[in-house]
Amino acid sequence: MKIVTTPDPRLREKCKKVNHVDDEIREMVENMIQSSLDWEKEHEFEISAALAAPQLGYDRRIIIVREDTENKDNATFIPLLNPEVIKTEGKTLYDYEGCLSVPNYYGKVPRPAKARIKAQTIDGQDVRIKADGFLARTLLHEIDHLNGILFIDHIKDQKDAFYRLNDKGDLVPVDYDKEIANNKDLFPDEED
Repeated sequence: MKIVTTPDPRLREKCKKVNHVDDEIREMVENMIQSSLDWEKEHEFEISAALAAPQLGYDRRIIIVREDTENKDNATFIPLLNPEVIKTEGKTLYDYEGCLSVPNYYGKVPRPAKARIKAQTIDGQDVRIKADGFLARTLLHEIDHLNGILFIDHIKDQKDAFYRLNDKGDLVPVDYDKEIANNKDLFPDEED
């Protein structure tokens, strides 16, 4: 399946809760995992750490998170249904984020150092997750998707926060005024 990218309005909508797990939900999860792996095969320097349902056009509160975000050879993803942020804490940390739905751009995004999340597994079990570092950032990024928020929304007025990958796989700054300001693909609802 094709990844939904900006400026598609489906990325800006709040998703509906999953009330029960059926074959349709299981199929959505399988499609999300396969699409993540397919995308990754086409992007030499990048790893698909996670994906949210609206990134495939599904209007459901589902995310998948890679079991090991450091290892492309580990293709195991953990599905989480109806994830919610219970609490965030710790210092605000700035780190790089990318998104399959925002092609070509990365951002240095502020996020809390720690997050507590509640969700359900695909088997209907309630889980609580205490996350810090990259996992906390990843979970917060994906839960944002379920609420129609993209990482670029956190940094849209920060001229020095946007980057792209060069042909060697290094992040390099972009010219904010030329590429980001007034970019209707990234911010379709912005007034001129």
